[in-house]
Amino acid sequence: MVGNREIGTAWYGRHVVIIKCMPLQNQFIGMNKSLHAPTEPPSHNCAETLAQYLSIGYELISTYSVSPNEVHYVLKK
Repeated sequence: MVGNREIGTAWYGRHVVIIKCMPLQNQFIGMNKSLHAPTEPPSHNCAETLAQYLSIGYELISTYSVSPNEVHYVLKK
């Protein structure tokens, strides 16, 4: 049963990762993720971190500016 939500069953939902960066400096700040999201070790370079996540199958679904110096990239898999 695909929609079964019992302990010990496989996860069939989506994974979400939020990558936080300072875009003018191309600097990675931090990351938030759903509990079981597959991850890669982040780089100090924001563009490299985004490239890593795109290469493992994540899709960029939203980008928003939190402040003049901070941007959040929302990715899903």
